[in-house]
Amino acid sequence: MKNSYNIMIVGVGGQGSLLASRLLGNVFMQKGFDVKVSEVHGMSQRGGSVNCMVKYGQAVYAPIIADGEADVVVAFEKIEALRWLKLLKAGGTLIVNDNEILPIPVKMGKASYPHDAIEQLQQTVEHVCPVRATELAQQLGTIRVASIILLGALVKKLGLEQYDWTALIRRKVPAKFLEANLKAYQVGLQSV
Repeated sequence: MKNSYNIMIVGVGGQGSLLASRLLGNVFMQKGFDVKVSEVHGMSQRGGSVNCMVKYGQAVYAPIIADGEADVVVAFEKIEALRWLKLLKAGGTLIVNDNEILPIPVKMGKASYPHDAIEQLQQTVEHVCPVRATELAQQLGTIRVASIILLGALVKKLGLEQYDWTALIRRKVPAKFLEANLKAYQVGLQSV
C-alpha cells in the first residue's frame, strides 16, 4: 500500500456526508491504519456545500487533500462533483449521486443548473460511477439513507468488503434508522 489513500466526500448540508466520513474513519482506525479526517460544514445547515477529507494509510501527517491528490471523490450531488473535481487525481475514481439540489441562485433565476453534469463528468474523468442513490433511497422509504447507499457503492468499488461495515452501522446509527441503513448499505453494494 502506498503511504496514504485519499477519499474526498462532498455534498450539501443534510445529506449525510459527515456520517459517511466518520464511518470510513472508524473502520480504518479499527483496522490499524493511521487516519485523519477533516470536515468543513459551516454552511451545512443552510444547504451549503459540505466537504470531508478522509486519509488513511501507514502514516498520515495531515488531513488536507490538495488538488489532484484524491484517489476517490464521492459526490452526494452532481454540481458538487463538478465543483470538487479538481481534487481528483488522474486515473482516480468519481462516484456521483445522480441527484440535483438546486442552489438558491438557480431557484431565483440568476444562474442555471448544469443538468448534463454526468455527461460532462464522463467526458473529463475516466472512471465515473453514477449511482441513483436518492432514487434508490426513496424506494427504501427515506432519502436519508442515500449516504449509506453511496458508502456501499464506495466500499464495493474499492474492494473494501472485507471490513465489517454492517457491525459499524449497527453501532453508529440510531435504532429507529438501523434497518433502513442496513438495507441501504446492501443496495449500495449492488449499485455498482
